[in-house]
Amino acid sequence: MNEHSTPTPAPVPDGRITVNGDICLGDGRGGYTPVRFIKPQHLLEDETVRKIMGFALALSAQVSRFKQHTYEDLGAFDAILDQEYGLTKGGKKGNRTYQTHDGLMKIEVRVADLLDFGPELQVAKQLLDECLNEWSADSRPEVRALITNTFNTDKEGQVNRALLFTLLRLDVEDKRWNRAMDAIREAIRVVGSKTYYRIQMRESFDAPWQTVTIDLAKA
Repeated sequence: MNEHSTPTPAPVPDGRITVNGDICLGDGRGGYTPVRFIKPQHLLEDETVRKIMGFALALSAQVSRFKQHTYEDLGAFDAILDQEYGLTKGGKKGNRTYQTHDGLMKIEVRVADLLDFGPELQVAKQLLDECLNEWSADSRPEVRALITNTFNTDKEGQVNRALLFTLLRLDVEDKRWNRAMDAIREAIRVVGSKTYYRIQMRESFDAPWQTVTIDLAKA
């Protein structure tokens, strides 16, 4: 297959069904509409979406196979290193980088922790609320805004995780603040991990790296 060839789409049903002798399409409400009563532009839209869906399903399956092969190939390479040389590639978390001898292609493997928060987070929120209530309106305005944006009061239990870690880096001289930060640290729980692959290449050893895009949303 050359770079301009079109991949074979996955089979997608045309949606047509015979009802009382009429060829019909579902109407989105659980019923059926005879094709002869459907406007031509709506039929064309239906066919276009189904055509694109066929290619999307085929591409999705191809990406899934690619991820599986990448996992297996790198795993096999790691096993050879371990068996032949007693070496383990990467750091404690499993982050690893592989590259070609000429330094023009590389694959980075990054393992990210999946986090959840225990009930201690609510204790931290109560302590921070006490701080906000006692601080004057013009006191620490940036910190007040950060706390407000971290804990979404419109939705119970919702929290901005990125801003939460920003709170932990602040140096605020208040006993309740420090107790709140301790509660946040105790609330953080690692519930799993997810592996990400980043594949990059460059034209020369001193050229910038270019990421090989696989995610359709980033293409």
